[in-house]
Amino acid sequence: MKANRFNLNGLIKFLGRDDWALQFEEVMGHHFWPVMDEFGLDHEEIGEVLGPHWAMTLWGCAFEDFLTLAFEPDGMTFVDIYLKRRGFKETAQSKTYMKALSTSVISLYEVSEIVPGKSFLARDLLRGGDPVLVQEATATQTLKQWERVAARIVTIGGSHLIAGGLLPFSMEASQALLEGLKELSNKPRSRKKLSFEDDTLRIAAPLFTHAWLFDVLPKMLGEDLPDVSNTDGDDIVFHEVRFPLEVGITDRDIAERLAGVDDLRQENPQFWNWLGRRPPANAARADSASTLVAGLTMEDGTPVLGSLEIKGRFFVLMVNSAQRAQRGIELLQNVLGKMVRTPLTSIQTIEQAKEAYAGRKTTADDIPLDVATPLVHDMLDKQYRATLDEPVGMLGNKSPRAAARTKAGREKVAEWLKYLETRSASIGADDPMATYDFSWIWAELKVEDLRR
Repeated sequence: MKANRFNLNGLIKFLGRDDWALQFEEVMGHHFWPVMDEFGLDHEEIGEVLGPHWAMTLWGCAFEDFLTLAFEPDGMTFVDIYLKRRGFKETAQSKTYMKALSTSVISLYEVSEIVPGKSFLARDLLRGGDPVLVQEATATQTLKQWERVAARIVTIGGSHLIAGGLLPFSMEASQALLEGLKELSNKPRSRKKLSFEDDTLRIAAPLFTHAWLFDVLPKMLGEDLPDVSNTDGDDIVFHEVRFPLEVGITDRDIAERLAGVDDLRQENPQFWNWLGRRPPANAARADSASTLVAGLTMEDGTPVLGSLEIKGRFFVLMVNSAQRAQRGIELLQNVLGKMVRTPLTSIQTIEQAKEAYAGRKTTADDIPLDVATPLVHDMLDKQYRATLDEPVGMLGNKSPRAAARTKAGREKVAEWLKYLETRSASIGADDPMATYDFSWIWAELKVEDLRR
């Protein structure tokens, strides 16, 4: 039995009678007014930005909220009144579903054990309790493991079903929602004991819309792109620095001169990695939900600052920030001296790189997905293996191994791993990172019992 089998057309049509439309407009206002004021958009303009699917989903969230309200003088809900006057036109199943909606509560759930076209497990992050099995066909086609969703779960005939207003929540939106709920309930809580009552969540229904829109709208409007930095904390801007070789200078001459530089590791006769220093044991990683850290490391965890390659009559330095470009230029000019001429630098931002990549056609030089996948997975294995012994910001600057030694730390480690899995799965099916298997990390840290 699925929610979309229940016909609510009569209930929706009943909104046009008496002054119900005005009552519903007020509820819509509670869901949208703060967002409209903040972004200077009216309701129709918000719908245009989001597209018809999300506009209708948000309408459904407000409508389901409206159905739970009790009206004076007798405390009846809109559903009660409708069924009293028009219930004879509805099937028994539809009436049961309507009544369930009128007593429903929206909450934030963590999704797991998804069976596409059939079901998923939903763990209530706000009220606690064991996960429940939700029967659902449509949403399970797009849901991802550990994804967070705001929804109403109702029980019909012993089956748990989701109503129509389901919103996917990012980590940032989840945190904003929690802060709003804590302020509304006016009760300071430790995160470990966070729990909210049904009455609080019923009153707070518009906050779910606010948290989702304040997270999604800036991204759709291009106002809130994530910060991206390299492992030094520099903004990512790709620099290609080309040093013309002086007449008579050979590849062997360059290799001999670079042989004595400690920070350069030669991989083949024309290619070197420029290496940095391993971070101290007590250094925190910069990764967070709002900042992405881009960087490669060697097998021993040493960061790679850039690459050097002889290409024809040029010696080319490739780095991902202006600061590294300047350091690399000074290093090479000091080491190579008059063996090279004044360098030429080309710069490309992340956005420009994406546009250039999106606009180019696939060539024979592109690595096929079946070839790239094991290479990328092997790199990720090495990177995450090193990360297990490095401080991580989400774990209070403790390493995952250290955090996993305590009960509270184990919970944080599980949340960190779920965040990594969700972020990886959201990249796209055509990217090798999307299919990376994190199960070995759960086993390595002995937190598999929390993978639920």
